[in-house]
Amino acid sequence: MNNLIIFTDKPSPFASKRKPKSELQEDHTKTSPAETPSSETPGGRKRKIAILTSGGDAPGMNASVRAVVRAAIVRGCEAYAVHEGYQGLVDGGDMIKKMGWDDVQGYLTVGGTIIGTARCKAFRERPGRLTAARNLVKQGIDALIVCGGDGSLTGADLFRAEWPSLLEELINTGELTKEETEPFAHLNIVGLV
Repeated sequence: MNNLIIFTDKPSPFASKRKPKSELQEDHTKTSPAETPSSETPGGRKRKIAILTSGGDAPGMNASVRAVVRAAIVRGCEAYAVHEGYQGLVDGGDMIKKMGWDDVQGYLTVGGTIIGTARCKAFRERPGRLTAARNLVKQGIDALIVCGGDGSLTGADLFRAEWPSLLEELINTGELTKEETEPFAHLNIVGLV
């Protein structure tokens, strides 16, 4: 293809003048406090964000996982990966792993999804979603990012809609206490297609 990629400190690749050194060292990532989302929950806890990949493997899934993990860490949050998609959410335990900066090193060069994806019959039924909700609360996760297609995002939307009733049922059955569920009254879900 004979493509040529050039990185330059000039305002335009065709310009002859370079940018002043002061402009080059300026931090363009700074935002005002009003624009920066809080890395803490209203209760003062550090926000915990989990990502899962679901459905068939697709290009960009590993890049999405890497981006979410690193963006969470940069913003002072804890990042988690749910291995094997919704199945990992239902299974809990070692399937939900805390991720560090170096854990996603090399993700951009690998196809598919390193954290895995699996069809999950259990999550399609309420008892499976109930177990998934318990596992998220037990891990202290208050935000879930789902990377997948239509079916994956439909499942995420159903999970979000049922969330309050799932927590209520977990309290009524004695699996969780009201105090345990209070910080997780609202589950933030983001879908990536």
